[in-house]
Amino acid sequence: MKPTVVIGILGSTLDAGKFGPGRWSKWRPSVGLCMQEDLRVDRFVLIRGQQHQRLAEFVQQDIAAVSPETRVEQHIIDFTDAWDFEEVYGKLLDFARSYPFDPDTEDYLVHITTGTHVVQICLFLLTEAHYLPGRLLQTQPVKGAADAAGSWNAIDLDLSRYDSIATRFAAAAAESTSFLKSGIETNNPAFNRMIDEIEQVTVATRAPLLLMGPTGAGKSQLARRIFELKRLKRQVSGRFVEVNCATLRGDSAMSALFGHRKGAFTGASSERPGLLRTADGGVLFLDEIGELGLDEQASILRAIEDKTFFPMGADQEVKSDFQLIAGTNRDPRSGSPAANFARTCSLVSTCGRSRYRVWRIVAKIFHPTSITNWTATPSVKASASRSTKRRGTNTSNLPWRRRRAGRATSGISRPV
Repeated sequence: MKPTVVIGILGSTLDAGKFGPGRWSKWRPSVGLCMQEDLRVDRFVLIRGQQHQRLAEFVQQDIAAVSPETRVEQHIIDFTDAWDFEEVYGKLLDFARSYPFDPDTEDYLVHITTGTHVVQICLFLLTEAHYLPGRLLQTQPVKGAADAAGSWNAIDLDLSRYDSIATRFAAAAAESTSFLKSGIETNNPAFNRMIDEIEQVTVATRAPLLLMGPTGAGKSQLARRIFELKRLKRQVSGRFVEVNCATLRGDSAMSALFGHRKGAFTGASSERPGLLRTADGGVLFLDEIGELGLDEQASILRAIEDKTFFPMGADQEVKSDFQLIAGTNRDPRSGSPAANFARTCSLVSTCGRSRYRVWRIVAKIFHPTSITNWTATPSVKASASRSTKRRGTNTSNLPWRRRRAGRATSGISRPV
């Protein structure tokens, strides 16, 4: 049987007690955990701050008194603000990465009863992400009894172990894919595979999506169904804004996309918010995105990346947090400027029309740097691809112009 190691936070309130015999009538999580008859703790990694040294030594002495076989290791992590999520998560992540875990020879339990709520949430997230390779451990006092030991319960985050939860997830995924197909059951395996992958991508990421296929394949309809699915899952709160980029040219294109201030140009008698601002909190669908002019491409790339842009005639940037879905009938292998621009979106699903005039699914998610070779892996990934300077494009006023092409991409995947 492998030794059991508990990782926990010293509770400055719950673990504290009067320095006298009366403390043994009070439930203290860290001490009570080591008093359990059905749980042997071989090592207790007790995380504390510098200011709690005296309390930590007191708790360590009491643990030695009730469980001589338990070896306590004090590990110091000082939080400036234990309610600051960014600080707490970062420092606990550093601890998890530097600690010499050995899951092959030890079992780990992560005690989440002590610490602030933010600390408990971060411990949960790190355990769920396998940075802390163990199970969650929760302790609680016995109601109506002066029991210093209390009770304990281990929580395994491997949801596949829970049949009822797995069944519910499967039912929810089936409901989402049925929604994307407008409730029409299909027997085409390729079609069903693509819808399954689109469902996974849709709920897992807000990265830009690129739908590729000939005119009339149904890209607009699919984009709207994706938006409605995200709205049902409360991932978006704004509107679905659609525009065909083939109709945008010159100053009218810049005004339509980014809006303008009153008097920005001749005929601008009133302020116009623009499509990007209108889509704030929602989804912006740019159909035939490869038809945008070079100036519009350069401007919209930064808006997609940073979610900020300048309306025409404005001196201050405005923000709009939208998810982009783009559509194109361009072949990314053609090497044309329009095709190159279209593939700057992160996720690629190809839509084509079969002889039955339904979507023919190719169900591949392409990496931006390998798309020219038309090679792909069937995993669902969202890459944070960055825009690059393009020949013939005026990018002198854009701060991202010095960023190199081919920056590393990060993958986001969701288990099915």
